[in-house]
Amino acid sequence: MPVVTPRSHRPRLRRPAGRAWLRLHRGVRPVHRPAPTAHAPEVVRARWSLMGMFAVFGVISSSWLGRLPSVREGLGVDAGHLGMLLVVGAGGSLLGISLTGTAILRLGSRATLRVGMLGALVGFLLIGLGVAVGSVPVFALGVLLNGLTAPATNVSVNFEATRVERRMGKAVLPHMHAALSVGAAVGTGLAAVTSVLALPVAVHIVGVAVLVTAARLVLITPGTALQDAPTRSGGAAAGSRRRGMGAALAPWTERRTVLIGLVLLAATLSEGAAANWLNLAVVDGFAVPEALGAAAYGTFVLAMVTVRLAGATLIARLGRVTVLRVSGASALVGLLAFGLSPSIVTAWIGIALWGMGAALAYPVGTAAAADDPTKAAARVSVVGSFGSIASLSAPPVLGLLANAWGTRHALLVITAAMVLSLAVAGAARPERRETQAPATAADGAAPGATPDGTADLAAAAEAAVEVGGTEVLSEVPVELAQAESGRELAGARR
Repeated sequence: MPVVTPRSHRPRLRRPAGRAWLRLHRGVRPVHRPAPTAHAPEVVRARWSLMGMFAVFGVISSSWLGRLPSVREGLGVDAGHLGMLLVVGAGGSLLGISLTGTAILRLGSRATLRVGMLGALVGFLLIGLGVAVGSVPVFALGVLLNGLTAPATNVSVNFEATRVERRMGKAVLPHMHAALSVGAAVGTGLAAVTSVLALPVAVHIVGVAVLVTAARLVLITPGTALQDAPTRSGGAAAGSRRRGMGAALAPWTERRTVLIGLVLLAATLSEGAAANWLNLAVVDGFAVPEALGAAAYGTFVLAMVTVRLAGATLIARLGRVTVLRVSGASALVGLLAFGLSPSIVTAWIGIALWGMGAALAYPVGTAAAADDPTKAAARVSVVGSFGSIASLSAPPVLGLLANAWGTRHALLVITAAMVLSLAVAGAARPERRETQAPATAADGAAPGATPDGTADLAAAAEAAVEVGGTEVLSEVPVELAQAESGRELAGARR
């Protein structure tokens, strides 16, 4: 006669011990809702709002730089002194970007963007005030504050753009960076118009800062609609605070992340050198009018925007690695043609190739760093810091070389970065997040793993709580419940 096991003694799923279970059932309130689809209203709004934020970031970053001659006159300094003041901002950016990953993990992208918005507003107010009263210390303080808070905007919008990419299932970062380039062109044009109208530079700087802040107030909330929902409370929040900085710094030890960072370093050098030096290199190198130098940079921007608009199609057809290698080769050939050509005609062709090659490296590298949603914030912050390192070191180095070799030939140094980018482009290959299949006793389960794979689920849940990933949090508790009910049913049948 079969023996019926009393219900109280039926085998049950062993619950994960320690923090994993506490975080799942005390520190987390899972939200059981499907992830928004590509055509969901919040995804569409997030995409266009982020494009708007990229554009206004380009406007505010470039418009005041177009008035640097007036800034120099207002401060009463020479070009070398002004260059050192701008390096202060790059140093602040390097410090700020090292903290941005932690800020996103603990506060979320929306709060981090608001910090960047307020920091930029106060920074530009100080810059305008410093120019108006001729105070170098006030100006330097504004530049430093801008540098510290700019990564809060830059990293956050790139991070949120990678969320939109995952929801839509296609590359959208190239379009975002095309909006950045268009915004930079608008900012440069705005600087030219205000200069012709003899508008005081302080009024220009403060006016643009106020308008951009108003735009950001409208765009930040819809642009961060896909951010992780606040899910930490109690012990989970305390644990996150203890490990937040460690989680943000961990990607510095990852080989793949560092190699992607080198790709972004080369991309920043390439695009930044053109923005700062191309005009002067054309004028000095070929003895042509200043207007022709401006047209040369316009050619560079046009080539870059054109390729960025086509970037999603190119990445879908060719893949990241091929796009990076073709881009690096185009930039390398273009730089060599521009730096070594004896004729402005062939140099112009080189400028176009250079702009095409500079278009996609940064957005592709950023998307590659965000492959794993649970580590995306920290990794995007780390790879972005390589761009800040390039921004910090390039101006003084290229300036010294330009004095010795001439501006056009000094730009050839960037070809070394292009070769390095080509060599490490394979690191951008999509990351494979391997999941362990449920093991059985016959298969030889790993030590510490349960036969039904619940240890893996618990580990995934703990990682999700650490980062606050809504997509993961909405899945793991359901899977645990299903695994537990399935185990109970199996016990009843036995």
